[in-house]
Amino acid sequence: MQDYIENRIKPLLQGDGGWIDFVSFENGELNVIFRGECSKCLILGRCVKWIEEQIKNDLGETVKISFERKKPFFWDK
Repeated sequence: MQDYIENRIKPLLQGDGGWIDFVSFENGELNVIFRGECSKCLILGRCVKWIEEQIKNDLGETVKISFERKKPFFWDK
């Protein structure tokens, strides 16, 4: 799962200034951290659903994504 996130999903998000970091994958739950533009995105929920669908289509696994947003310290909240 880590390889899929880093080599398939991360490059797609980087195209829009976003960033995703793999944290863990256990018992169908994928934990990630969103950074960059993703950390302040207003439609991140739709992107998370899209990633879940991509994993289902490409890997045949049903996952639930839990995520955290990490903004750089110099961005306003």
